Amino acid sequence: MADKVLAIVLAGGEGKRLMPLTTDRAKPAVPFGGMYRMVDFVLSNLANAGFLKIVVLTQYKSHSLDRHITKTWRMSTLLGNYVTPVPAQQRRGPWWFAGSADAIYQSFNLINDEQPDYVIVFGADHIYRMDPRQMVDDHIASGAGVTVAGIRQPLSTADQFGVIEVAEDGRRIRAFREKPTDAVGLPDAPDQIYASMGNYVFTTKALCEAVERDAEDKTSKHDMGGSIIPMLVERGEANVYDFRDNEVPGSTDRDRGYWRDVGTLDSFYDAHMDLINVHPVFNLYNFEWPIYTEQPPYPPAKFVHQWGERVGRAVGSMISPGAVISGSLVENSVVSPKVRVHSWAQVDGAVLMEGVEIGRHAVVRRAILDKNVYVPEGAEIGVDLERDRQRYTVSENGIVVIGKGQRVEC
Repeated sequence: MADKVLAIVLAGGEGKRLMPLTTDRAKPAVPFGGMYRMVDFVLSNLANAGFLKIVVLTQYKSHSLDRHITKTWRMSTLLGNYVTPVPAQQRRGPWWFAGSADAIYQSFNLINDEQPDYVIVFGADHIYRMDPRQMVDDHIASGAGVTVAGIRQPLSTADQFGVIEVAEDGRRIRAFREKPTDAVGLPDAPDQIYASMGNYVFTTKALCEAVERDAEDKTSKHDMGGSIIPMLVERGEANVYDFRDNEVPGSTDRDRGYWRDVGTLDSFYDAHMDLINVHPVFNLYNFEWPIYTEQPPYPPAKFVHQWGERVGRAVGSMISPGAVISGSLVENSVVSPKVRVHSWAQVDGAVLMEGVEIGRHAVVRRAILDKNVYVPEGAEIGVDLERDRQRYTVSENGIVVIGKGQRVEC
């Protein structure tokens, strides 16, 4: 069946709400979890499931994303497998992608080349594990034109999601609405709704017909969730797939069904904190369903000095290869490769991306420091939020975010 399926990963979004992390890169290229990029999660799910013909549609600030995919995601061409980034090619005229549906419309040549029976269309910027084979099997058995993955959420949170409202059979979608304030609960759980995960499986014919029809509508926003899915819902061709039915090998009761949209700085930070519990809410240590990424030749992490209070140590944290914790304390943090934390520094509740350097006696609390940020000796981040707001980005929940390559002032 895998050779009859083409996977399209939508990776063209600007990610404005993640600024300054997206100042210099596309959202799916933003580093996550120390070693990874966001796009690695969807690509790993597809690869683990055996769907190995994958195109990644890119647009905004895509250089680092294109480079990461090209260097990391190499398949056996002998077997006809590939993961390839596809930028906006202006095949339909002198314009860029006008939306996710338009991105597919302008990329019809990819579908025509492969002639698949089914097309997987997944987003590139969510953190989760999923076995897409089970969703494809469910779609085929249903005979629907499209199957939309839904995750159960409290009814009270309906105004935060694209909400899937289902018929009495619990499968057919009767309405698809963005952030409704009057959503109704599920037939089997009145206090819950289905939130769209932004993951779809299409029968190829249904996808192509819907996208072509949408392209002719000059009033459309040309969006998959806002335009294509409601069109197929109206035609009675849309079903929901309940994410809780998805069984990923190696998953635990604690992390089963985990999915997080990291579209804001606070959700990005919270998703990192989910990684570092003793029994993590999202378990990166599931070796039966690994998350793949580039593995540079960095040495193991090192902890040095043990003189009085000058002890290099980390507690409740994830420390990546190439990092050196030198006579300092790191707590409740995610530390990326090649980070250096110097003596007597204190880091608590931080996300430190590759190449960050923390000077002696510096304090960093509840912060996200992008690549190559330098914190000089004695500087304080996250201690005085009013002062930080004058210099850096501070999220709604008080997370201090410092952009790529920025030198912190004392």
